[in-house]
Amino acid sequence: MHLKLGLANVSIPLNAFSVDIGPCDIYASGSTPCVAAHSTTRALYGAYFGPLYQVWRKTDGVTLNIKPVTAGGVADSAAQDAFCQGPDPNCFITIIYDQSGHSNHLTQALPGTFVGPEANGYDSIANAKSAPVYLQNNYKAYGVYIGAGSGYRNDKPTDTAVGDQPQGIYAVFDATHYNDKCCFDYGNGEISRTNTGNGHMEAVYFGSSKYYGGDPDAADGPRILADLENGLFASYGTEANGNWPTIPSSWQFVTATLKGTANQYCIKGGDATAGTLNTYFNGQRPNLPGYNPMSKEGAIVLGIGGDNSDWAEGTFYEGVITAGYPSDDIEDLVQANIVAAKYSTSIS
Repeated sequence: MHLKLGLANVSIPLNAFSVDIGPCDIYASGSTPCVAAHSTTRALYGAYFGPLYQVWRKTDGVTLNIKPVTAGGVADSAAQDAFCQGPDPNCFITIIYDQSGHSNHLTQALPGTFVGPEANGYDSIANAKSAPVYLQNNYKAYGVYIGAGSGYRNDKPTDTAVGDQPQGIYAVFDATHYNDKCCFDYGNGEISRTNTGNGHMEAVYFGSSKYYGGDPDAADGPRILADLENGLFASYGTEANGNWPTIPSSWQFVTATLKGTANQYCIKGGDATAGTLNTYFNGQRPNLPGYNPMSKEGAIVLGIGGDNSDWAEGTFYEGVITAGYPSDDIEDLVQANIVAAKYSTSIS
């Protein structure tokens, strides 16, 4: 079965991975184009054949850009493996390139207000070999393994949402790699790397935190939340969060989405290998000072909070930020594309 998207000569097969179209082609068809598109595992546009990420070889300081094997395809892990021979850890991910054409590349996070495990304030970068994964037809690729003290960001973004402008986010994470610390985020943060107040962030969070404005009596387990600065949220009301849903322990990979517009935000999540998205919250902004209207600043963070809070752990495979508030139908198509990519921990 194919579903036409309104793009010239483009359709998405709902039952097979296709290099003809990617998540960002789907978002563009809904008039909510990607302004940032990051992945170390595959191209996020059907026609993309540029670099996905850069690896740095510690032994001699040489770098190599890793591209898809083919346009729209899976990352060329064989090129990384050939380049990164030697004792591990030897290779590290220095740049995660923005595929959208907006040059919103992610690099090592600089010091912020929050000083975590790294004494000098500069975050560590990911070991390029720490998160092997397999995609369609057993192609090996590598994710971005974030340990405590690690993180990436872009503090000079182009065309990301600011103020109360609408945006959408999705990310694919390892559903089994997390902790309860602040804050394993992907999305919109402060350009100053400081906490500038409520409503100055809008990033999707994944982890098992029960705090930062939440419910310490919530069930254990990882959850998808909205990090809006000075709080992780999944509700409306004077109490920041109330009942936080957790994801099933059977999921190996999770699709996490967050979208926001004027006085509204929506959190969804699903098994990145099967099925559709579940809606965890869809309603008004938190009924607390500073969140309506929002004051987003537009920086892009990965694995850290807006003030460089970097005690969290997690693994990132792919994600995007859009201009505009994506429709539910478009998000459903993106989830179908992710499922069809067939993320796996081993060769089938």
